[in-house]
Amino acid sequence: MHLFRTKSIEQSIADTEAPEHALRRNLSAVDLIVFGVGVIIGAGIFVYTGQVAATNSGPAIAISFLIAGAACALAALCYAEFAATVPVAGSAYTFSYATLGELVAWIIGWDLVLEFTVGASALAVGFSGYLSKVLAGTPFEIPAELANSTDGWVDLPAIVITALVTLVLVGGIRLSSRVNQIVVAIKLAVVAIVIVAGIAYIKPGNWTPFVPASQPTSDSTGGFLDLPLITSIFGMEPAVFGFAGVVAGAAIVFFAFIGFDVVATTAEETRNPQRNVPIGILGSLAIVTGLYIAVSLVITGMQDYRDIDPEDPAPLATAFEAVGLNWMSDLIAVGACIGLTVVVLILMMGQSRVAFAMARDGLLPPALAKVHPRFGTPYVVTVATGVLVAGMSGFVSFETLGHLVSIGTLFAFVLVSVGVVVLRRTRPDLPRAFRTPGVLVVATLGVLLCVYLMLNLTGGTWLRFLVWMALGLVVYALYGARRSRLAQAERTEAG
Repeated sequence: MHLFRTKSIEQSIADTEAPEHALRRNLSAVDLIVFGVGVIIGAGIFVYTGQVAATNSGPAIAISFLIAGAACALAALCYAEFAATVPVAGSAYTFSYATLGELVAWIIGWDLVLEFTVGASALAVGFSGYLSKVLAGTPFEIPAELANSTDGWVDLPAIVITALVTLVLVGGIRLSSRVNQIVVAIKLAVVAIVIVAGIAYIKPGNWTPFVPASQPTSDSTGGFLDLPLITSIFGMEPAVFGFAGVVAGAAIVFFAFIGFDVVATTAEETRNPQRNVPIGILGSLAIVTGLYIAVSLVITGMQDYRDIDPEDPAPLATAFEAVGLNWMSDLIAVGACIGLTVVVLILMMGQSRVAFAMARDGLLPPALAKVHPRFGTPYVVTVATGVLVAGMSGFVSFETLGHLVSIGTLFAFVLVSVGVVVLRRTRPDLPRAFRTPGVLVVATLGVLLCVYLMLNLTGGTWLRFLVWMALGLVVYALYGARRSRLAQAERTEAG
C-alpha cells in the first residue's frame, strides 16, 4: 500500500467530465469576488472586533487584523496558483493529492472538514446572538433556554438557519450565487454605514495607548489548556496586550478571514477558472482586509476597549448604543443577521465540495458524490453537512468553535504553501495561468507566519485539533486506504 501515491493533474481534470459527477459551470469572476467578500465579512466585523479588542489587543486590533491578513495574502498567492493549475472541486485537498500524496491529501481533506463545518457552525451561533438582540423586548423574543447552548438547553435559531441554508444549497449554485449577491450588497451597505456614521463619534483618546502595555492575565494560574501553546513551551508568564497580545489576537481573528479558500473549492463550477479563480481569491481578500481595519479603528475609537464586554455576542451594535445611536444598533443587528446567514451558506458549500471530491476519489462513501439530476448539486453530501452543522451549532459555544476553525485553517495554509513549491519542482511542465511571484520566499514566509500564529492558540485548542486529526487517521486506515480509486487501481494492476 503506497500511502503517498499521487493522483495526476490530468486524471483530476478528467474526473470532472464524468457525467455522473459533473458540476455545472455557472460562476464568473464577479461571482467569485462576491462569494469571497460574502463569506469573509462575518464574525470578524460583527463579533470579533469587540471581543479581541477587549481581551487581547486593545485598539491595536487593527494591527492584529493586518497580521492575519498578511498571512492570508501569502497563502492566497499559493492558492491562486494551485486553483488556476488544477481547476477541480476540493481546494487544498485536491491540490495535495496531486503533489504530496494520498495520505497528506486525506489529512488536509479531513482538516478542511473541520474548517468549513465547524466554521459554518460558529457563524450560525453568531447569527443566533444577533437575532436574539433584534428580537429582545418584542413578542417574538427567544426564550433563554432556546437562545444559546451556553446558558440554555439548545441554540434553536442556529439549527433553523442551518436547515434553511441547506435547502438553498441543494437548489443549485446559481440560486446560491444570486442569494449571496443580494445579501452581500446589504452587508456591505451596513459596513459602510458603520464606518461613515461612527467616524463622527471617534474620540482619539480611546486610541491611547494604541498598543496597551502588557499585563498579567486575570487568571495567571491558568493551565496548559487555557494558555497559548507558545507560552507553555517556553515557560513565559501568561499575559495579555502588548506585542504578544496583538499576535495572539491575530491568531484568533484569523478565523475572520476564512473564506477566500472557499473560492478555490468552486473552481469546477467556474467559467474560465484559470483566470477567474485567482481574481476571486485575491480580489475578495484585498477588499475585506481594508474593511476590517477601518471598522476596528472606528469601534475602538468610539468606545474605550476597557469598556467593551468580551462576552457580548453583538459588540458592534452595543458600541453604537453606548453613544446613543440606538437606531444604528438595530440596523447593525439586522444587517449582521442577514450577513451571517450567507457566511454559513458559503462555508457549508465549501465543505460539501471538499467531501464531494473525496467521495469521488473513493476516500469517502461513493454515495456522497451523487449529483442531483435536476439541480446539478452534490445534494447527498450537502444534506449530510447540514445535519453536522446543525448539531454542532445547536450545542457548542462560539469561542470553542472559532478557535478550532483558526487552527484548522492555518494548518491547511501551511500544506498549500508547501504543496505549491513541490508542484513547481515535480511538474514544471504544467501550464500555469497564474504564477506565485517569488514562490519560494512567499511560501516559506507563509509557512513560518502560519505556524507562529498556530502556536499562539491555546493548548486546549491544539488538543482538540490533534484528537480530530487522530480520528481522521483511524477513518482513513479503516476505509479510505483500501477503498480509494487509486488503491483499487493498484490491486487491479497487481492482480
